[in-house]
Amino acid sequence: MRLDDKSRARAEAMAHALITALAQQVGAPRGQVDEAIADVSARFDQGPGERRVLEGLIKLADDASTWASSAGELDPVEVRRVVFGIASALRRTGHFARDAALSRAAEVIGQPPEALEAALYGDLRSAQRLVAAPPMTARTLVEQWERAQAQAVLLRAVRIEVHVACASAASYRALFHRLKFLRLLHEVHRLREDEHWPNGTRTGGHRIVVEGPFSMFESVTKYGLELAMVLPVLESADAFHLSAEVRWGAQRTPLTFKLEGGAAPMARSNAPPPLPDHVEAVLARFRALGSAWSVRPSPDVLELPGIGLCVPDLLFEHPTGARVFLEILGFWSREAVFRRVELVERGLPHKIVFAVSKRLRVREDLLDDALPAALYVYKGTMSARVLLEKLEGLRAESKA
Repeated sequence: MRLDDKSRARAEAMAHALITALAQQVGAPRGQVDEAIADVSARFDQGPGERRVLEGLIKLADDASTWASSAGELDPVEVRRVVFGIASALRRTGHFARDAALSRAAEVIGQPPEALEAALYGDLRSAQRLVAAPPMTARTLVEQWERAQAQAVLLRAVRIEVHVACASAASYRALFHRLKFLRLLHEVHRLREDEHWPNGTRTGGHRIVVEGPFSMFESVTKYGLELAMVLPVLESADAFHLSAEVRWGAQRTPLTFKLEGGAAPMARSNAPPPLPDHVEAVLARFRALGSAWSVRPSPDVLELPGIGLCVPDLLFEHPTGARVFLEILGFWSREAVFRRVELVERGLPHKIVFAVSKRLRVREDLLDDALPAALYVYKGTMSARVLLEKLEGLRAESKA
């Protein structure tokens, strides 16, 4: 559902009413909060289309709120076990009283009876209490709803093609690193300065092609969720045009989904994301060797004009001045490995090691020894010592 000016104003009015109602209910149990939300719904529900928007806003507002169990530090399951056991014993004696059961249970657990009563069903949704309302404006909530709609479509994507423009090289590096952080199967090409975008609004920039989950024989749901996270990444660019091939509905009907956008100033950031866990692990293991090589996250995007580019994960530097990059391809695809090999064979002017999982069935001799690159095919976990051997091998070649 695309919002025009009138429907957007209406959606922002709904969002404002929701956020205000939640702010007024801080400290209240969920049942009371649900009643306040129902009052907001009654004010705005004027048809299926508006109801759909309202339900989406309610879901996002609930997710953005902070809830806490009324059980505190107590385990509701353990509290019920003790209380119900004592209550059952009292019933068998014919002298059951609710207060007496709670008092005896309080002695066993070491907490006052009122704490046990609050914790007894503290793990139920209805027992939650609102700690904080959504920390956002009505406009931000509506923008999140719009993004969530597009992300839901991308869950069914076969292929995504994006034309993107950033104001600086640093912005491009940050964007490419964020894409890599999502571990998406993608390739990036620089566009010629006179090469037009599909919508005809711009020239130049970069074209990014991302393969979707329905194009691979692996977990569709997991990869689809990662693919949906492309949108927040693209919103950090100055402008983008997205075209996605999707398979829609039970019959997987082929459709095309298009989206355009640009970054709000607060969404722009040149800072790369945190390193993925598997890259952080390699970095830590290598540093533990205590070799002469230093290692840090790579700040560079390596490009061979007209051929392609790659985004290394780590940069290794030797006191002699030797520099070697590492790109961890892991479980990407054999095609991605062959593209990297072609990049080197066509003249990529940088020393680089490509680390590839053995599951991709690629041999290390795929790269000629005379080239300034090496393949490291690993099984399970990467070895820091083997990686060091690869680095020394490339350094020795440069000396020769």
